[in-house]
Amino acid sequence: MSALQFDLSEDHVMIQEMVRKFAENEVAPGAAERDKTQTFPVEICQKLGELGLLGINTPQEYGGAGMDAVSYAIVIEELSRVCASTGVVVSVQNTLAQLPIYTFASEPLKKKYLPLLASGKKIGAYCLTEPGSGSDAGSLQSTARKEGDHYIIDGQKLFVTNGAAAEIFVVYANVDKTKGSKGVTAFVVEKNFPGFKIARKEEMLGVRASGTVQLSLENCKVPAENRIGEEGSGMKIALTTLDTGRISIAAQAVGIAQGAFETALKYSTSRQQFGKPISSFQFIQGMLVDMHTEITAARLLVYNASLLKNKGEKFTKEASMCKYFASSMAERATSMALQIHGGYGYTKDYPVERFYRDARVTEIYEGTSEVQKLVIARQLLGGG
Repeated sequence: MSALQFDLSEDHVMIQEMVRKFAENEVAPGAAERDKTQTFPVEICQKLGELGLLGINTPQEYGGAGMDAVSYAIVIEELSRVCASTGVVVSVQNTLAQLPIYTFASEPLKKKYLPLLASGKKIGAYCLTEPGSGSDAGSLQSTARKEGDHYIIDGQKLFVTNGAAAEIFVVYANVDKTKGSKGVTAFVVEKNFPGFKIARKEEMLGVRASGTVQLSLENCKVPAENRIGEEGSGMKIALTTLDTGRISIAAQAVGIAQGAFETALKYSTSRQQFGKPISSFQFIQGMLVDMHTEITAARLLVYNASLLKNKGEKFTKEASMCKYFASSMAERATSMALQIHGGYGYTKDYPVERFYRDARVTEIYEGTSEVQKLVIARQLLGGG
């Protein structure tokens, strides 16, 4: 960690030290192998659940740890510093799977599902993206029709992180397509519900151990009480959830970049060329300086958005700002880290190539960089 001063509380420092120790001892050793084999970190998730890190922001009354948003950012950064896949798995479990249930669901749904997710007894996932709808989430084609005391959901979902191991899914479908996005509604769907199946596992460039899959729902029968919020409130639920999710992805990007920076710094002091360490050359020093400076700036943006969330203030713009900057920063930083390694960086002998691949997706999921610009511009111009 740098000498950054942000008045982290003693609790924050303790969490940081605890998670860093866990990450280095439990997560880092198998990260490369899990990436190679696309193996979901099941045992790690069990241990994270025991530590209370799969229900970080969920209140204690529902089995969570009841920590604040800064703590959450710290956890995601420290995990992603050694394994971006584990970082995003924890991010999805905490935000995308639990936040919509806690914020919008009925009390019975909260009591039924939150303790399972917060403890890690069940893995959760989030199903919004479809073959024909990504950034334009309101145009999703999945449908839900009411039949007695159930809804029948039909549709396909793509890029479902955690999907390979998940048993609880937050699924978005349209109950009235004549209303467009105003018909989108959210549901809690269990893996064992009739008509639910995993179509295939995605072959990913990065975050390969994240268990990302495609899903198919064919006449999937979902109890009516598993609807989250009112019919037609799905887009509000999705966007509210993504605001917090974007902070966590920004924290993931910071962690990836920090891991790449530390690897490059260490390599630059040991690699000898022309009779001296390459860290003595100004071009290498310049890259290290740029990386360190931009990582620090991104971390501050993440903490700023987190503090606004802690205060209960609106943080939509700040969430998009930190996600936009941190993700683009991570791509630049990992590229420089790879360049510092030279030819070795292009091999799998060093973790920097994995950091490089993992960083790329942070500019895509939970809202592309282009979407973040639109959100920020709309906030600046008073349009949302």
